[in-house]
Amino acid sequence: MAPKYVYFFGDGKADGKADMKHLLGGKGANLAEMTNIGIPVPPGFTITTEVCDAYYKNKQQYPKGLDKEIAQNLSMLEKLMGAKLGDSNNPLLVSVRSGAAASMPGMMDTVLNLGLNPDTVIGLIKKTGNERFAWDAYRRFISMFGDVVMGIERHYFEEILDKYKKKSRVKNDTDLTTEQLKNIVEEYKAIYKKNAREPFPNNPAEQLHRAIEAVFASWNNPRAVKYRQLYEIKGLIGTAVNVQAMVFGNMGDHSATGVCFTRNPSTGENKFYGEFLINAQGEDVVAGIRTPEPIANLEKEMPAVYKQLFKYKNILEKHFKDVQDIEFTIQENRLFMLQTRNGKRTARAAIKIAVDMVREKLIDKKTAISRIDPNQLDQLLHPTFDPKAKREVIAEGLPASPGAATGKVVFSAEHAERLAEKNEQVILVRKETSPEDIGGMHVSQGILTTSGGMTSHAAVVARGMGKCCIAGCSAIHVDYKKQLFKVNGKVIREGTFISLDGSSGEVMMGNVATLVPKLSDDFATLMTWADEIRKLKVRTNADTQIDARKAREFGAEGIGLCRTEHMFFGENRIDFVRQMILSAPDVKNLKIKIDCIQKEISNAQNNKINVLKKDLAKAQNEIKYPMAAYMSALKKLLPMQRRDFEQIFKEMDGLPVTIRLLDPPLHEFLPQEENNQREIAKRMKISFQEIQEKVSALHELNPMLGHRGCRLGITYPEIYEMQVQAIIEAACNMKKKGIVIYPEIMLPLISTEKELIILKELIQKNAKEIMEKKGVKVNYLIGTMIELPRAALIADNIARHAEFFSFGTNDLTQMTFGFSRDDVGSFVPEYIDNEILEKDPFQVLDQDGVGKLIQIGINGGRSTRKELKIGICGEHGGNPQTVSFCHAIGMDYVSCSPFRVPIARLAAAQAALEQPLSRATI
Repeated sequence: MAPKYVYFFGDGKADGKADMKHLLGGKGANLAEMTNIGIPVPPGFTITTEVCDAYYKNKQQYPKGLDKEIAQNLSMLEKLMGAKLGDSNNPLLVSVRSGAAASMPGMMDTVLNLGLNPDTVIGLIKKTGNERFAWDAYRRFISMFGDVVMGIERHYFEEILDKYKKKSRVKNDTDLTTEQLKNIVEEYKAIYKKNAREPFPNNPAEQLHRAIEAVFASWNNPRAVKYRQLYEIKGLIGTAVNVQAMVFGNMGDHSATGVCFTRNPSTGENKFYGEFLINAQGEDVVAGIRTPEPIANLEKEMPAVYKQLFKYKNILEKHFKDVQDIEFTIQENRLFMLQTRNGKRTARAAIKIAVDMVREKLIDKKTAISRIDPNQLDQLLHPTFDPKAKREVIAEGLPASPGAATGKVVFSAEHAERLAEKNEQVILVRKETSPEDIGGMHVSQGILTTSGGMTSHAAVVARGMGKCCIAGCSAIHVDYKKQLFKVNGKVIREGTFISLDGSSGEVMMGNVATLVPKLSDDFATLMTWADEIRKLKVRTNADTQIDARKAREFGAEGIGLCRTEHMFFGENRIDFVRQMILSAPDVKNLKIKIDCIQKEISNAQNNKINVLKKDLAKAQNEIKYPMAAYMSALKKLLPMQRRDFEQIFKEMDGLPVTIRLLDPPLHEFLPQEENNQREIAKRMKISFQEIQEKVSALHELNPMLGHRGCRLGITYPEIYEMQVQAIIEAACNMKKKGIVIYPEIMLPLISTEKELIILKELIQKNAKEIMEKKGVKVNYLIGTMIELPRAALIADNIARHAEFFSFGTNDLTQMTFGFSRDDVGSFVPEYIDNEILEKDPFQVLDQDGVGKLIQIGINGGRSTRKELKIGICGEHGGNPQTVSFCHAIGMDYVSCSPFRVPIARLAAAQAALEQPLSRATI
């Protein structure tokens, strides 16, 4: 049986249905579904995504039989409409639209009003009795066909249109006369011929063939490719093409076009939301060519049509059980629904909508959890503008996407991307955005447009990205040539800082102070549901009392990584750390010398013993002062570390706290630049030369592979002894105050079993002495960070002595790939572009390589110690994909930065829903 490439819809029945998105694309599947449930949809047919796949695989040639199927379905459409493509008396006009399985708004191409030529435009006039409308449709068709099919830049056509409006002193296209539109059509054709080097095609069959091919070709246009990269859309074979009978919103004052949402996509409020334009086509709304009216005004303008639209939006939301983004056209008081899809929404709206729909019994809790993109939660957890802060408001537009954004003004997407690469914050300012701006929009802090409405391209894309956006700010006049904009007598040049309040629509000068946001009751409800479902615990990486408190507010169930070295960098303690370092190397060398002399004495002849004893006394005298300085520095650091731990234990009352002993190489605590070295030498009353010598002595060619981690504890045990004392004393003190504490002492960079044995004995010996002295018994665990491939491979041996494992995926990734995480930016983006790597392995865990090492480590560790507690504490711990992986391989917890805790909680719940396996079977 020959494959079916074309699916028809119309007259209340369709070949397809909603669950065929992979084949018909989202648009085609939903058009079929709307047709089947009785929604008024203009009839048409969908050419499947399989054709797009075959088109690219077969050197841009269509599969056999496609032309015949298209002709058959076109004939069915003509019969149903009672009109014929190319008929000079009763012409059928069609739209040709893209539609992939995943929503990609505006990224691929569309051609409207296809079928017009000098003969059919006269037939359209006879058919409709509306000459102006026919010529308006014709000029639109020429410009769209020229842009989409032939790649003629649209501004050539826009310049002609602007010329006529300026000459006539009118603002809108609708104010142009019929004669002017006729002249515009002729000038458009001339532009087409000049740029395409051929006359505009008059044969409707040729027009249709070329438009279909152009839409398939748009699957791989730069903006569509970029969009799929940004949103990680993968596994699709291409776009479908929808050929649909045209209906016209530009036939006069009883016609209109619009976009609406069944609920407010910014706030989530259960209130009909949208915009429309009288006497316009759909492109006018989304492209921001004219500023539209709010949907509520439609009830006044066309009450009967509004009532129908309201009815259908309710039917669609209940049928699809989600917020719907609907495009509609009204042709001479008759309503047609052109598209429905699940609406993009802000994080705040997504949560409110999900929770409300559970309460309304439209969906269950599990569905609500699965609908929220965990990464979207980031929008809710960061600062907003302080209402008490001074604001110099220079303009006000439509609050298209909420949030607070501050940055330098830029006028092009390309410039935005260049500055963002230098870590500069930018605000993209455009007359209106287009799909080509997607890259710049992605890297910008916020987006400001001078035209367009709440459903314009800028608004919809910004909401999907979680970007602050103000649209339709008509008081601003942009001059791209001079790289500035003018507003109310002010001139704002590129590079000037401005602030955008996407909740109020206010544009402000400079940086405006911000506040930490308050989370809604709906957020708390959703997180409670997530906690009921998830299996993984979620801890935080926190080194301060403030971070610990914030993380606990966000639902952290303990601390998975407290980096003790971060505590050393405070202004009131860094000099003590430096004093310790500057004296420690001398102590170490003298200790070695003393040990050697003592061995020589035990084996020496009598005549040499006295000489050796003098050497020993001299060495012991030399060690006295540096040893005193070394221990003095540690003694001063002890109460500071103890206080740090007491504060953290207090915040984490009742929850585990994993504390990693000193990890970085010692050179990181000493200044590397000469002027800073001189300043330190002066302050510490030592010579500049001494500082230089110590820095030189500590220098390593590759410090990440050098003298750091547990290796410091082996060579400088006094440092680890001080840290253990601080931890255990803090635990004892807080236990006396009634605080429930669960300290977990973690040794970093273990690569051999013997390292762990030596350092575990050191910890246990010191802890026992401290607890006996304090008269308090504290239960604590000793574990290790698995961050070296060798540690993962010998995990069974290491687990004989470690009571928990925490995978440090930053270093494990670095060591496994042989990549320096500080330098990968110079080549990893190119690796991703060339598909050598799928993603940056420092952002998303490499499951194929690093992930296998982790699995080896887990299996090895639990083969020795069945109840071994296992977690992850690298930056990957807050990445949803990594969280899902950690759930699947049987970890106990993930640990991440405080602001990623809610993201990890939600991701863990979604992982449990997607992989409902018992932990014992994993």
